[in-house]
Amino acid sequence: MSYIAPVKDMLFNMAHLGGLEQIAQLPAFEDAGLETAQAVLEECARFNQEVIAPLNWEGDKNPSAWKDGVVTTTPGFKEAYAQYRESGWQGLQHPTDFGGQGLPKSIGALCGEILNSANLSFALCPLLTDGAIEALLTAGSDELKATYLDKLISGEWSGTMNLTEPQAGSDLSMVRSRAEPQADGTYKIFGTKIFITYGEHDMAQNIVHLVLARVSGAPEGVKGISLFVVPKFMVNADGSLGARNDVHCVSIEHKMGIKASPTAVLQYGDHGGAVGYLVGQENRGLEYMFIMMNAARYAVGVQGISVSERAYQKATQYARDRVQSRPVDGSIKASAPIIHHPDVRRMLMTMRAYTEGCRAMASVAAAAYDAAHHHPDADTRQQNQTFYEFLVPLVKGFSTEMSLEVTSLGVQVHGGMGFIEETGAAQYYRDAKILTIYEGTTAIQANDLVGRKTARDGGQTAKAIASQIEQTEKQLKAHSDARCHAVAKRLSAAREAFLDVVEFFVAESKSNPNAVYAGSVPYLMLAGNLMSGWQMGRAMLVALEHIAKNDDVAFMQAKVTTARFYADHILCKAPGLRDSIIAGADSVTEMALEAF
Repeated sequence: MSYIAPVKDMLFNMAHLGGLEQIAQLPAFEDAGLETAQAVLEECARFNQEVIAPLNWEGDKNPSAWKDGVVTTTPGFKEAYAQYRESGWQGLQHPTDFGGQGLPKSIGALCGEILNSANLSFALCPLLTDGAIEALLTAGSDELKATYLDKLISGEWSGTMNLTEPQAGSDLSMVRSRAEPQADGTYKIFGTKIFITYGEHDMAQNIVHLVLARVSGAPEGVKGISLFVVPKFMVNADGSLGARNDVHCVSIEHKMGIKASPTAVLQYGDHGGAVGYLVGQENRGLEYMFIMMNAARYAVGVQGISVSERAYQKATQYARDRVQSRPVDGSIKASAPIIHHPDVRRMLMTMRAYTEGCRAMASVAAAAYDAAHHHPDADTRQQNQTFYEFLVPLVKGFSTEMSLEVTSLGVQVHGGMGFIEETGAAQYYRDAKILTIYEGTTAIQANDLVGRKTARDGGQTAKAIASQIEQTEKQLKAHSDARCHAVAKRLSAAREAFLDVVEFFVAESKSNPNAVYAGSVPYLMLAGNLMSGWQMGRAMLVALEHIAKNDDVAFMQAKVTTARFYADHILCKAPGLRDSIIAGADSVTEMALEAF
């Protein structure tokens, strides 16, 4: 089955949960209302359905290849990327000053979802470029901006993030790549970087590497890391490409999933040193790289939603077509399509509810980002920034963990055929696994959520969000529809469980850190579940308003049903997670190490 972008659900989220009309009143986004959003999303859907999606399975069967330092991407990728670039998709949410279209993240993120649903491996190239653009916009000199941003935003050049080294994965204090200052103000870069997504490929004219390295004499640990721009080809004064820089791809990885995306091992400085240009100030590289990381973490969360949507669509179509066994209620007297069987419907509803809940959460986060960066009032900007920062580890961590369950269910719906590669369901399952690992594992997202976002301010941000959730509960309880009362009950229990854990973490974070961090991932899953469930409760209220007006009843009724299912089958897990965090902390660390 071909992919169909869920444009209607996206527009619903933008309009009713993300408040796009309010975003369109901000100074930078006057032309970015619902009419614009619909036109952009529909064109994005058309392009990706027709051009990018057909290459997805081909990329899995015929992945990128390396030979003599040259990487050749999957047949069709280079041509598709040229169309992507020429259509201006790379610059969608980047400043008009550098050739972008200046649209809000509220629209750009959903276009990102469509692209990733169409082809996860392909989408990684523009995803990393977006991160490089963000870093240069924030910390790059005027000269670096003038040299690189136009070409990156047009998609003529692509960007990468170079953090990881053989001995330095998540622990960046162990980065050993070195940068030697030169008399002309440049630096010579030496070292090895691994796991570099699209570190070498044949789709763009140049590749702009953003590289972490240590300047000679820099402090030890993370405080001594600087950030450099290292282009594959040097850039002449007139903007044309010059000589090849001393950075070379020595191999690419053979992977479980996202096979079409070349994951490169890059060697810097084997022939005298790669020329690098300092971004910002020395020893502040990690701070700048985190700009990229935060952009990428949100984007990876969207990838989780994307692959889940694709798996759900495929499973639904298979369930409609596959004839197997009589329905247990006797409604059909012969073998019937398996979508008639209650457990198949349970699996499909689980896939649907998770995907819609996470999409709603990501849409709300994108709206907060837009307000944080463009609202004229400073206090409003700060409130939205705090809210967005709280949501980023949830969008990344919860949505990607969710995608593993959804894509696994997608295989299960197919039964034995799901285990056969030709069916296509297995690819989504394999592709999804990396999402919980790269750009910071789920545990790293959880540590960020616990330490920086919850304990640091004594739980004040978490409690403020809980107060907003309580207002939604009151609206649900006041509604005449009994289904609202059922959702309110589950939402209230989940919120109380969340607050119990927040209080536990605030009380124990300094005196008993092992107990707190033993529950960090369960806390992330509880919080992500609550935030998604909250948005589904809000969506339910909106949908019921539309039903009362006889407006798009079928779609709105499905939204109500999905929200009720989310509450009954997913949100209900929150109290159990609370119990495991608070009561089960000691048993995590009790076992003697030698007993494992």
